[in-house]
Amino acid sequence: MNAATLDSPKDALASAPQSKPAILITGADLADEALALLTGYRIVYAGKTPSEQDIVELCRDHNPVAIIVRYGKVAAPAMDAAPALRVISKHGSGTDTIDKAAAQARNIEVVAAVGANAAAVAEQALTLLLACAKSVVELNARMHTGHWDKATHKSLELGGKTLGLVGLGAIGLRTAKMAAALDMRIIGFDPYAKALPDYIQSVDLETLWRESDVISLHCPLTADNRGLINAQTLAQCKRGVIIVNTARGGLIDETALLDAVRSGHVQMAALDSFAVEPMAANHPFQGEKNIILSPHIGGVTSAAYVNMGVAAAQNLLAVLAKTSISRQ
Repeated sequence: MNAATLDSPKDALASAPQSKPAILITGADLADEALALLTGYRIVYAGKTPSEQDIVELCRDHNPVAIIVRYGKVAAPAMDAAPALRVISKHGSGTDTIDKAAAQARNIEVVAAVGANAAAVAEQALTLLLACAKSVVELNARMHTGHWDKATHKSLELGGKTLGLVGLGAIGLRTAKMAAALDMRIIGFDPYAKALPDYIQSVDLETLWRESDVISLHCPLTADNRGLINAQTLAQCKRGVIIVNTARGGLIDETALLDAVRSGHVQMAALDSFAVEPMAANHPFQGEKNIILSPHIGGVTSAAYVNMGVAAAQNLLAVLAKTSISRQ
């Protein structure tokens, strides 16, 4: 990984007229392979956990022509602080942290590295599912404290079980292919999916809730599907269902899920994303033995890091070329 120290606002302002156009990275690093594509630009890093105000101030100080979004939110105030801004490029596929309506109103294009981390996230989804079905976390903890549960433990065999996928884009399709190899029955809901492979049955959401033994989320977060998993939809699910989420935390009503886990209606939940990130101390999920947690790292592999960085760089360069933004 490449990490760099932020230019100070004073130094940046003093050199701005003579410097190359700036690209703001809302993170502390970018893959070297991506940086090699951006040699005609001055790279500004926002740090590991930039606040929305941090991003606004950096936009004001550096007036970037492009932003690569890794962490934090990019909303109207940041866009207004950067008159030269022409493109916001997501380092990944989910653009819910970008105010797309504000960008459209300002003729700023929003692009995403769709599919660049599909393999990584799909593997994480399958890993979380297997961890639930095979009680990997619980058995590991008990073994480390001297227990031997062979005589009493029974794992879940996934062959013949029904996996319901909400979202059949690159990640959902890859998850489906791996699950089909386990002889799972695959059903899925995605109103935009076309020409699905024959091992995926397209169904409506009501059927998916009713028939799934496992539900895995792979859709973007929108105003229409926020809280998609809630008390009402969980009540339609089989008792003992497993919930996996490697998409966006806002898709799940966390209070409703916690209640369903504690009641046993949801056997296990495995979550890689949350309504508020980073997860706050003393979050109610912490300490729940039937909820497996990971810190939104489904797309964080060495290969995905490079793939997302390169795709984000290529996407923004294409927009800048199209809008005739010249390099200095």
